[in-house]
Amino acid sequence: MNTSALILLILVWGFVIYFTVSFFVIVLKSPKKEEPDSYTENDEEVRS
Repeated sequence: MNTSALILLILVWGFVIYFTVSFFVIVLKSPKKEEPDSYTENDEEVRS
């Protein structure tokens, strides 16, 4: 493998890893949205 190909490979992998980690951090730090619990609304209903 050429030296230039190896450098390009390392740079591209670096960018991919950087963006993957940064998007995971953004998603994990975002506040959780409160979703309605559909099961508590159906507690009184009898299921057949």
